Order: sequence, then C-alpha cells, then structure tokens
Amino acid sequence: MTASQSLQDLDTPPPRRRPSMALYALTLGAFGIGTTEFVIMGLLLQVAADLRVSLATAGLLISGYALGVFVGAPLLTAATSRAPRKTALLVLMAIFTIGNLACAMAPSYALLMVARVVTSLAHGTFFGIGAVVATSVVPADRKASAISTMFTGLTVATLLGVPAGAWLGVHHGWRATFWTVSAIGALAMLVIAVFVSAREAGAGSALSLRDEFKVLRRVHVLLGLGATVLGFAGVFVVFTYVQPLLTQVSGFSDAGVSAILLVFGAGMILGNIVGGKLADRAPVSTLLGSLAVLGLVLLLMGFVLHHRAMAVFFVGLLGAAAFATVAPLQLRVLSKADGEGQNMASSLNIAAFNLGNAFGAWLGGITIDQGPGLARLPWVAAVVTIVGLAIAWMSVRLDTADDTREGRVQPT
Repeated sequence: MTASQSLQDLDTPPPRRRPSMALYALTLGAFGIGTTEFVIMGLLLQVAADLRVSLATAGLLISGYALGVFVGAPLLTAATSRAPRKTALLVLMAIFTIGNLACAMAPSYALLMVARVVTSLAHGTFFGIGAVVATSVVPADRKASAISTMFTGLTVATLLGVPAGAWLGVHHGWRATFWTVSAIGALAMLVIAVFVSAREAGAGSALSLRDEFKVLRRVHVLLGLGATVLGFAGVFVVFTYVQPLLTQVSGFSDAGVSAILLVFGAGMILGNIVGGKLADRAPVSTLLGSLAVLGLVLLLMGFVLHHRAMAVFFVGLLGAAAFATVAPLQLRVLSKADGEGQNMASSLNIAAFNLGNAFGAWLGGITIDQGPGLARLPWVAAVVTIVGLAIAWMSVRLDTADDTREGRVQPT
C-alpha cells in the first residue's frame, strides 16, 4: 500500500459508522418530540390543579398541540426549505427546546397553551426533514429501515418516556417534566450537530413557496397522503378510547390499564422495526399488506374484547400492526415526491398522520355518543383503515398503468 493510498483511506469516512450515528442522533430528537407530545396526558390533573382550570380545559392542550403540528408542518417546511437540511434540523430542535422551556416557566394556562403550540410547530417538519435525511445516509436498499429507526424514538417515547415523564410530574411537579424534556432537546441539538453530516444531509431547496406546494399536484402524493390519513385514523378510533374499552368492555381495573399499555408500546417498537425491514425488500407489497393486516386486526379485535387474555394480546397486536404501516406509508410519499419536493411531501405526510389521529378520535367519539357504542369501536376503525387500504391500492394500480405505458416493471 502506497502512502497516497493510505492518505486516501484516511480521508474516506467509514461507510456504516457515520450513517448509524446520524440515525441515532435523529432518533434522540424523535424521542424528545414524542415524549413532549404525549406526556401531557399523564400531567393533566397536576396542570389543571396548579393553573386552576378544569380537566376538560387542560385537555385542550392536547388538541392545541395536534393542531400546531398540522399547521406547522407545511409552514415551517416552506420557511426552512432554502436552508441546508442539517441547519434546518438544528433550528427546529432549537424551537422545540425553547418551546419546552417556555412550558416549564408558563405562569398561566394561556401562556402554557401558546408555548405548547410553539413547540408543536417543529414537530411535523423535524420528522419530515428527518425522514429525508435518514434515507440519504444509508444505501438505497435500507431507506425504509432508516425511517423506522428514526421513528423508533417516537415508539420508545410512548413506551418509556411518557411514563417516566408522568412519574416525574407526580413526584416533582409537572414543570419538572418540561425542564427535563428541554434538556433532552438540548442534547439532541448537540448530537445532531456532531454526528449528522451536512454533506450527506443535503443542501436546501431553491424552490419558491409556490413551487414547494406544487408537489400536491402529483396524484400519487395526494393518494399517499389520503392513505396515511385514513389508514392510520383507524388506530386512533380505538386507541383514543383504549382505557374505557379495557375497563368497561374487557373488565380490567384502572390500575391494570397502565401495564397493558406497555404491551401496546412493545408492539409498536416491534411493528416499526419489522415494517421498515419488509418495506426495504418489497415496498409496495408491504404498504398494502401492512394496511390489510391492520384492518384485519381491528376487525378481529371487536370479537375478543370480552376475553381478557385475548384483549391484552390484541392490544399488543394493534401496536405492532399500526406501526408496521409507518415506514411504508412515509416511504411511499417520499418516493412519489422525488427530487425537490421531498421535504414538503415528507412533512405533509407527518401532518397527515396527525390529521388521521384527530379524525380517528372524533369518529370514535361520534361512534360512542351517537352510533353503535363503545364495544363496536374496533369494527368502525376497521372500516376506516380498509378505506385507506383502498386508496393505497388505487395508487398502486395507477403505478401499474403508468409502467405499462412506459414499458417499466413496478417493484413489489
């Protein structure tokens, strides 16, 4: 080996170490964001008592956050589109950290709501741009797995971060939870700055705001967003009301629900990983197959809720089936956006997940109050997810028609 060859080897970064550390850096950011999104559910009683508002009013902090995600995703994506992606990620984590600091110091309910909305603005764009960056630091055949790795931060937040934050709030006050999440945000900024390569992450877009939104003219992107909204909405028709389902239909105690939710969280992590790996091998088949399995799980769940052991099993199965859809749904929209429109399309798909969450929760409430009732929620959810599957199938059929005209073969 010559001296010049040795120097060349030293200048060449290891092909696997940097991408894996970049993915872990993004995962840490996803963990912080996932924790702050859901932890408020375990702090509502403390917040309501401390700020002297009703429990229902405190619950609006959840709705305010979801609305902020839906609105903020396209707006902040457009605002940061010209910045290098690494810079955009750091700015978004700064917004997230400052927002949580404001939550920790909020002297009133109104200011806490404003701080929550400010924090939520970074959510959709971070996951959107983060998904694009994640796919850019791995080989082409590992893109879906890269997305699922980043989203592992969200699933781990649901399994561990949220219960830990709730425990911290109970023993040290709800503000302590937000101080801790702020520290996680600062740490995520540091590791992103160190481990995410600006070159691999990519440069900013040169598109104007109008051009950024041109991605919505693509039929496949619109169908992908529709499949995400309705395919995932079925999950939240059930999960939003999982506590009354388990207590009033399955007969568990309130204390038992917490342990069962750990089963759901474990299922989320497993499904997220498996969905990513399968989507790497067969993206189209995994897209359709994961939505079909989710619909089937929801359908069968309606038959077993009265049997405790089966109810617990299906809660875990629901978590796995739900998050097996995340990577293929996200990859579908990314692949159909292509090129300059990827940041916007990816962020819009994160907003679509949140819109699905909100729609599912609303439909579940309508089903309980004005429809067939609590015990029938899984069947209503199955219908919604099957509609999402039908939209995804339409998109795939259009692929086949396009490929036939152009003489190409559509990958499975």
